Amino acid sequence: MPHKKIWIQAGYDLFAQAGRAGLKVEALAKRVGISKSSFYHHFADLELFMEQLLSHHLQQAAVMAEKERQSRHIDPDLISVLLEHQTDLLFSRQLRVHRQHKAFQETLTKSDLIVAHSFVPVWVRELNLKLTQQQLEGIFSLALENFFLQITPDNLNYDWLSGYFAQLKRIAGSFS
Repeated sequence: MPHKKIWIQAGYDLFAQAGRAGLKVEALAKRVGISKSSFYHHFADLELFMEQLLSHHLQQAAVMAEKERQSRHIDPDLISVLLEHQTDLLFSRQLRVHRQHKAFQETLTKSDLIVAHSFVPVWVRELNLKLTQQQLEGIFSLALENFFLQITPDNLNYDWLSGYFAQLKRIAGSFS
């Protein structure tokens, strides 16, 4: 794997776990086992690096959305996609936590739209919801915020996701 991709993957993982405060060139260099000068060769500074990470996140959102689009059911299909994309979900969580940063908010909005277009149809079909588009968007927005408030690297597993979606199904069912 070329060094630039190694840096991006390591930075993406680190940001997903620790947020922007965790992105230190020295820590990244230690993590990837490559000198700091290689980092500066590929990325002039941390701001340019962060732009690359945000771009990578949008690419990952598109990959995840395509897999979601192919899901027939929430459990196990969609849950399997979410488990495969744990780092992407945790990266999104960090964007939410730090959304006061303009670029983070813009990336978050774009990635949410990419994913929503694939996720909502599976959700509506699975739950057999008979709601207006505005109601669906409102419930999805609340559910998304709630989801990202609750996920952690420790609880993002099959059992937690299955329970979360079962609870969401009960709540959404009361609106139909």
